[in-house]
Amino acid sequence: MAAPSPGPREVLAPSPEAGRKATTSSSGRRGLLWRLRDKQLRLGLFEVSPGHELHRLTCMMQAGLWAATQVSMDHPHRGLPTEEDFSEVLTQVHEGFELGTLAGPAFACLRHSLGLAEEDYQAALGPGGPYLQFLSTSKSKASFFLSHDQRFFLKTQRRREVQALLAHLPRYVQHLQRHPHSLLARLLGVHSLRVARGKKKYFIVMQSVFYPAGRISERYDIKGCEVSRWVEPAPEGSHLVLVLKDLNFQGKTINLGPQRSWLLRQMELDTAFLQELNVLDYSLLLAFQHLQEDERGLGSSLVFCTARSLQGVQKPYEPGAQNLRLLPNCPNSLHILDGPEQRYFLGLVDLATVYGLRKRLEYLWKMLRYPNRTFSTVSPAVYARRLCQWVEAHTE
Repeated sequence: MAAPSPGPREVLAPSPEAGRKATTSSSGRRGLLWRLRDKQLRLGLFEVSPGHELHRLTCMMQAGLWAATQVSMDHPHRGLPTEEDFSEVLTQVHEGFELGTLAGPAFACLRHSLGLAEEDYQAALGPGGPYLQFLSTSKSKASFFLSHDQRFFLKTQRRREVQALLAHLPRYVQHLQRHPHSLLARLLGVHSLRVARGKKKYFIVMQSVFYPAGRISERYDIKGCEVSRWVEPAPEGSHLVLVLKDLNFQGKTINLGPQRSWLLRQMELDTAFLQELNVLDYSLLLAFQHLQEDERGLGSSLVFCTARSLQGVQKPYEPGAQNLRLLPNCPNSLHILDGPEQRYFLGLVDLATVYGLRKRLEYLWKMLRYPNRTFSTVSPAVYARRLCQWVEAHTE
């Protein structure tokens, strides 16, 4: 696939008052009550405010995403995405930078299918509040952000990762249509950003798996292997938000009750799809939240074969949809499974690593470096099977 490049559509970005404010901090002008209200929900997270090394970058991302979403609001897409929609690149020129929107109409269709209003998407990612950052335990050099309401997750990506995502996008959309309750993370946008005549940076926007995060007690990133899969836990009493790994999970169990069979089947379906794409090194994100007494058993009142969107609106699915389940009546229900006593947040993320020559050579090196140990760089077939086995062994 050719590298993403500016397409024929290059326009001057709209400059609303909100967009102009993206180059300055809004934190100094926010009311005290607003800040106190959000304080407890943001423990362990850090505002990307003036003085932060990434503040200027996030301000440009906010202004750019506001303008990019305005385009899809002004020109709403009807029907299923076309081949041209998947290949479209719109470049908007701002003061001091350019923001590219890749496959914008296709992603607008995907957001619509999830029941996500463009106005809400724009408000969450635009200049209304600073992005949040957390201490990442990832070995990559990527930058990670959350929107100010923590609904959306933003991550910088390498050019080759963006190429892989866009090449797989039509099949990804088809998979979600066939399996609307898939565990795959919902990718909502892919963008490029270039300051003056500098090098392009790429980033993605996706629905945060860990939302709403207010009562989450533990977070894990699972790959089903052991090498480099331990994170030193935060000191007791610390408010740092750490995502732990496989070896930290030893001795724990996911107690799903009757929903276990659904999870095992959906893991098989999703990992088989990723294997077809020749993808590996993805993660199963997992978080725990204790259910309160009045929250237990609520799923039994829902109607089968319906879904609740991000706003909680029910909609029927087309005939042919597979492996549907009962969804809880809560935000982000596609990534939530309730067991008898715990609520679990689950999602497959990092879907852009292809098993090419680079990874094949890495596999040979790790075979020598880590004899008789399991590591992440293996063939897509082995990777998929091993992660499914991990889930089967750690659920009941």
